[in-house]
Amino acid sequence: MIIDSHVHFWKFDAIRDAWITKDMMVIRKDFLPNDYSLAIGENSIDGCIAIQADQSDEETVFLLNIAKENTFIRGVVGWIDLTSKNIERSLQNYHSEKLIKGFRHIAEGEKNGFLLQKNVLNGIAALRQYDYTFDILLRQDQLSDAVKLSVKLPDQPFILDHCGKPDLNTNELKDWRFNITELAQNPNVYCKVSGLLTQGNWNIINEKSIFEVLDLIFSQFGIRRVVFGSDWPVMLLGGNYITWIELISKYLRQFTKSEQQLFFCGNAVEFYNL
Repeated sequence: MIIDSHVHFWKFDAIRDAWITKDMMVIRKDFLPNDYSLAIGENSIDGCIAIQADQSDEETVFLLNIAKENTFIRGVVGWIDLTSKNIERSLQNYHSEKLIKGFRHIAEGEKNGFLLQKNVLNGIAALRQYDYTFDILLRQDQLSDAVKLSVKLPDQPFILDHCGKPDLNTNELKDWRFNITELAQNPNVYCKVSGLLTQGNWNIINEKSIFEVLDLIFSQFGIRRVVFGSDWPVMLLGGNYITWIELISKYLRQFTKSEQQLFFCGNAVEFYNL
């Protein structure tokens, strides 16, 4: 049984989705639930988590609506204005929607220190009161912010997206290794093993580099705080679903069947309360 903890859906809009540049033609189009069903093919995917890709309330509503129409979407990680003075009211409004499991802000697009601003910290702290998770999306050079965030809000359930986006182009990972090790000390921080196909050369899958990243992630977070994700359809820039499943399955041969099941399903179920 596999739960994919990181899937995006969108109706492509060239203005709204300006981050999808012309060198990303393979993903400059609509990606909807039917497309995902075709992509996973015979990979025995039992469900997925839909993750926000746009910073708007409309995005959360869009994901919630398609989740209600497609039962394999087990949960939604939406967007909410963390700086809003009315965040409590918004969270109360969402609380009846059981498919919403948490929220994310695309902090990799913000200046360093964004997540540590007082109003943002207050917003994230409010999530805990409603049992919502928070996905941390940061670049490698911003990871110290994640460490500080977890110290300031130690009881908040966090999950680090894409292993903290290690730079597999340069493989200069000294700071990444240090910050990952520090972040993993908090037992309420999980790590999402996703997005690695696009962290290096999109035309070459460097198995050795990816496995070295996974060695640190698994050694620091342990088998009970690592979660499988694909980052579909962004992953198509550097590979495809079958390639990613086969690569991860090869790495996991060193673990028992029950440990593999935790990674592919059990940990996601626990973290996102599926």
